Amino acid sequence: GSSGINAEYGETLELQNIALNACQTIESACARKESRGAHAREDFPDRIDEFDYKESLEGQERKPLAEHWRKHTLSYQNAETGETTLDYRPVIDITLDEEECQTVPPVIRAY
Repeated sequence: GSSGINAEYGETLELQNIALNACQTIESACARKESRGAHAREDFPDRIDEFDYKESLEGQERKPLAEHWRKHTLSYQNAETGETTLDYRPVIDITLDEEECQTVPPVIRAY
């Protein structure tokens, strides 16, 4: 008898979701021409920020979003064709409530 639940079908859908997510992650990583945190590339060893955080920010001009990698990658994939489209949005630099949680400015990690 059938209980009305098809476990194999559910697992198939989950496998499809995992495969789509993996493809989007790979496409996003290949497009990111820098190293940052766990994303390390031997061909692009440096991180590229909107400011030079090794120096005082005073007097520096922010690079446009297209010229740096301190941003979030948004990926969209057509499940039928497999084509992945990438877009980006800025990182939000302030907390919702400064009294409850102070904003921590970005810094270069040096190990």
